Amino acid sequence: MTEQTSHQDLSDEKLVHDVIQAERDMVTLQFQNSMSTLENTARLGVVRKQIARLKTEARAREIDQGLPKDALFDRYRKTFAKVGEVAPHEVVTSGGFLSGIVDKLTGKE
Repeated sequence: MTEQTSHQDLSDEKLVHDVIQAERDMVTLQFQNSMSTLENTARLGVVRKQIARLKTEARAREIDQGLPKDALFDRYRKTFAKVGEVAPHEVVTSGGFLSGIVDKLTGKE
């Protein structure tokens, strides 16, 4: 199974959650890189491309469903829960420190 096929098999919600998690991973990697603690700097490019692939698939689904841009993200962003959280549907919408940074980097302020 190729990476592209695996993205196509994901539900809309899981696809959006993967994008959010990859964006958070990217912020963490960028922080580690700026502090010179990142051992594998090639990982930055890998995660950047992963985000692009996931967002491309999400946009293709929006077009197929006749939805406006970022409609899937608007619909499923609130259901995202960080690892270790118990109730994913009770996530505080104000976000946290990293979600604010991710929103600024992605232009979702």
